[in-house]
Amino acid sequence: MKLMVLGATGGTGRQVVEQAVAAGHDVTVLARDPARVPAGERVSVIGGDVLTPGPWREAVAGHEAVLSCLGSTDRGHPTTVYSQGTANVIAAMRDGGVRRLLCLSSAGLDIPPGTPLGRRLVTRFVIQRLYRHGYADMRRMEAAVTAAHDIDWTIVRPPMLTDGPLTGRYRTAENAPLAKAGSISRADLAHYLLDHLTDEHNRHAVVEIAGGS
Repeated sequence: MKLMVLGATGGTGRQVVEQAVAAGHDVTVLARDPARVPAGERVSVIGGDVLTPGPWREAVAGHEAVLSCLGSTDRGHPTTVYSQGTANVIAAMRDGGVRRLLCLSSAGLDIPPGTPLGRRLVTRFVIQRLYRHGYADMRRMEAAVTAAHDIDWTIVRPPMLTDGPLTGRYRTAENAPLAKAGSISRADLAHYLLDHLTDEHNRHAVVEIAGGS
């Protein structure tokens, strides 16, 4: 398949590109700093920013899917990279006739029922406050994506990410909370995204995911 990957300079995005190439996909990477993306036979890089109109919008056409691993490292200030960036990408997908979108959000947006009190308190009063700006924008992003009925979208919500190895083992729940969602490796998260590119069951679904068999 011909894939476009956003956020490829982050940990999960790099895993997506590496695994996609290993699986035989052709990958186009959109990056603000193309020099940070390793060149490869199956990798082409377009310089640009999802928040800024540019030639990248026309380049979306011809791809079979867009995988968004967009992220923001600035926790102290409001951001629109998730919501406005993804809205711009969806508009470009519509113009280019591309329907399949997989994008990352976060399991930290909600606290599943049955979460132990200690973890509930840490999530509510530490994690959600620390990442409040990013989480607020992720909620706006999820609202925009779920409203795009003409797009075959899947929103994936991972918990804490690690640099652990690729195991190919993870648990998922579609449109439902996932119990004991402690962490998942970026490698396994990337594996899920690529392994479910053509999965009909997760179309128009919010997928909670965590490591483990």
